[in-house]
Amino acid sequence: MTENPLLPVSEALARILATAAQPIPPEMVGLHEAHRRTLAEDLIAPRDQPPFSASAMDGYAVRAEDVAQVPARLRVIGMSAAGHAFAGAVGAGEAVRIFTGAPVPAGANAIVIQEDTEAGDGGVAVKEGPPEGRYVRPAGLDFKKDEVLIRRGHRVSARDLALAAAAGSAQLSVRRKPRVAILATGDELVRPGEILREGQIIASNTYAVAAMVRGAGGDALDLGIAKDDLTQTRLAIRKALDHEVEILVTLGGASVGEHDLVQEALTGAGMDLGFWRIAMRPGKPLMHGSLGAMRVLGFPGNPVSSMVCALIFLRPLIRALLGDPAAGADPARPAILGADLARNDERQDYLRASVDQGSSPPIVTAFARQDSSMMAVFARSQALILRTPHAPPAKAGEACRAILLEEWE
Repeated sequence: MTENPLLPVSEALARILATAAQPIPPEMVGLHEAHRRTLAEDLIAPRDQPPFSASAMDGYAVRAEDVAQVPARLRVIGMSAAGHAFAGAVGAGEAVRIFTGAPVPAGANAIVIQEDTEAGDGGVAVKEGPPEGRYVRPAGLDFKKDEVLIRRGHRVSARDLALAAAAGSAQLSVRRKPRVAILATGDELVRPGEILREGQIIASNTYAVAAMVRGAGGDALDLGIAKDDLTQTRLAIRKALDHEVEILVTLGGASVGEHDLVQEALTGAGMDLGFWRIAMRPGKPLMHGSLGAMRVLGFPGNPVSSMVCALIFLRPLIRALLGDPAAGADPARPAILGADLARNDERQDYLRASVDQGSSPPIVTAFARQDSSMMAVFARSQALILRTPHAPPAKAGEACRAILLEEWE
């Protein structure tokens, strides 16, 4: 019997993102809680900023025509400071002492900086006359009323918070954080700090995947470790359903061996299996399905495999649920090979690599050892070199594409 061909990575990602066509509902949060959240609605400017013409310098507000010929002497009729505007208007032969950020009085159309003046006897001598508009920030210079300041789907930065505050927004409409349950499976696994018996290993995947969930904008729920027992696995799946999570991520146990019970437990609970096994290295035994409203991603047990799958599939799914229009964008960028690479087989490969960023594009060099169980190599990696299926041999110095890990963690 001929085995079905492996699903291409691009098709797998498209099917996964198709389950997130409708973003999750929004909620209102204060600015102090909005950092790194994703906007659910465009932020529209309710007014001009600045709302009035303001001085860009300390000096004197004048009529440019009064100082077209210098030296000129003007009568000082008042003062305008930030928060304390001058109430009158500047007429012929008059000036108002003004400070940075203060409203420019009516009638004035230029600012003489104080270095170009000499004050005394109730007036000011102007030694250098500015043209009309000099050192005046017109109303609406920063943004205009009804202008779109931040688009929905954008992740709010510290700079965005300052912009929202300047626009007078005390709250922002953001997408609720997607809830992601993470379930590790296997008799061989114990948590860090627990006694390690013969034949056992430390469960490390959960911590990395949870961090990537939070980094993408989601909330991570650790379901612990399910032993190779169908009842335990079913109870853990039930817990994920009870918490109404948007995504369940399983780590290991999704293959077809006697001890790989995850797929059996999920299908027994009613999961609609979308696909299993893709043309990817590391990450071939990736599983995807849906159980009611809950999306399911079954990652391989090897730590490197699960982290690469989280980067390529889980992160875009979270971003899609948050309404990010760039959720499915290619994370790879142009790079240069630092060493030769052999011909690739039918699977899309993600080679762990070091980066020399002293050049542009960066030079990426694959590590000699690429085993998907080797976390020390992955921890030292700065990039993943993308090798398409059946890519021919490549020489050092040739162009390639790579994912720079620091941009996505």
